[in-house]
Amino acid sequence: MAKAKGDIIIDIEKCKGCELCMEACPEDALALSKIVNQRGYLYAVKVEDNCTGCTNCALVCPDGVITVFRRTNGKKEQIAKISNVTGNIKVTVDE
Repeated sequence: MAKAKGDIIIDIEKCKGCELCMEACPEDALALSKIVNQRGYLYAVKVEDNCTGCTNCALVCPDGVITVFRRTNGKKEQIAKISNVTGNIKVTVDE
């Protein structure tokens, strides 16, 4: 079975480079940038085009700066965005 094709967008100006998303990515599609953002942090960047849209990175991001997309039926659809978390949350992802 072919893997799903995913993509992510990272708000690099809000990313603090905690590396949790990199640890959570089963495809090793993320790494730290070599330059700092305006806040002085090395930030996460997508380095491989092997993202499956699993949402692991967005789920572990403490600052909610990752939006996940998955390509279905030839269209790129947003499937996960977690932001403004101020307490406990429950997340479900339709597959």
